[in-house]
Amino acid sequence: MKRSVVIVAAASLTTVIVLSFLVALYWSGSTQPKPREFYVGVEYAYGDQPNQVKALVDKVKDYTNLFILGSVELSFNRTALTETCDYIVDNNLNFIVFFTSSIDYDYSMPGVFNYTVFDWMREAQQRYGSQFLGIYRYDEPGGNQVDNGPNQIVNKTVVPISADYEYLANSYVGNLSVFPKYYLNYAPRIYTSDYALYWFDYKANYTTLFAEFVGNESRSRHIALCRAAADTFGKDWGVIVTWKYSDAPYLENGEELYSDLTLAYSSGAKYAVVFSYPDITAYGTLTEEHFEVLQRFWTILHTDPESFGLNTPEVAYVVPADYGFGFRNANDSIWGLFPADVLSAKIFNNVEALIERYDTHLNIYYDEPVALSQLNSFEKVYYWNQTVP
Repeated sequence: MKRSVVIVAAASLTTVIVLSFLVALYWSGSTQPKPREFYVGVEYAYGDQPNQVKALVDKVKDYTNLFILGSVELSFNRTALTETCDYIVDNNLNFIVFFTSSIDYDYSMPGVFNYTVFDWMREAQQRYGSQFLGIYRYDEPGGNQVDNGPNQIVNKTVVPISADYEYLANSYVGNLSVFPKYYLNYAPRIYTSDYALYWFDYKANYTTLFAEFVGNESRSRHIALCRAAADTFGKDWGVIVTWKYSDAPYLENGEELYSDLTLAYSSGAKYAVVFSYPDITAYGTLTEEHFEVLQRFWTILHTDPESFGLNTPEVAYVVPADYGFGFRNANDSIWGLFPADVLSAKIFNNVEALIERYDTHLNIYYDEPVALSQLNSFEKVYYWNQTVP
């Protein structure tokens, strides 16, 4: 009789323990934060052959989740474009397509390449679902503006003599916003890369910008400008690693790439992309060293992402509204149409000093009402017209 009681009691206790464990496991699992969404991949920009795309996809498919078709030449051929997109999706990668002016597709080679890109985008959303992330349109609008590039949004031929910074800001945003306003009717997102005027690109309603990590330019400055703008306008941001050198090997080495990828992730980016152009290896400018780094980054991303560290914004610096300064040196242009003014050297030196002190914990904002809610979250906010310690 006593033995039966003991057995029943033991069984009951075991049941309670197991149930308690399962309940605890359920509640702990349900309260765990979802894995952070992050895209890492490459941009193919060095050819126009589907077989080249497929070879690169085969190379990176096991340790990336994003592929950017950055070849305009390939995009002119609807059959080739669809064939490569099919292959990308079949290999479980998400993708973005670079398109140039829609007019070029309508009239480039009648009977062969001509098609309506907007029809293709509609079909792509149905055909590929969420793996079709969107389109890349109008490369480096801010960079073209400050450097008087061939695709400058607002040039001096259309600017009145009386134009001021506010006029230029409104003109730039108004002209650039035509692209998101139209293309977002057909594609889920619109992307571009840039190295200047991030604030105004987002103001024009671009969905996502890739801040360019180029040469030996300050990564911290690009993060401070792009991240602040994205946060203010409720958008996503990313990083694209481009050329370090103006000739071969073009790209930085493996350890530098690994540092840039981890910096992007730890600073809050949602995307990290490696640009491959021109065709100097079997995979553009990408080498085995770069592929090994991408694989290492992918492995740690899925096993120990906390080891990348955390570079959250802690300090804000505010520049004047409409101030389209390039930020690369004290004499950089303003909107590409004005030389440096009396504030330029002070603002540049302030940013340099703050980056020296706070590194990637700095965000740079513009003195506009839209930034107020962001600025209220910082304990330390410095303004251009104050003394920065």
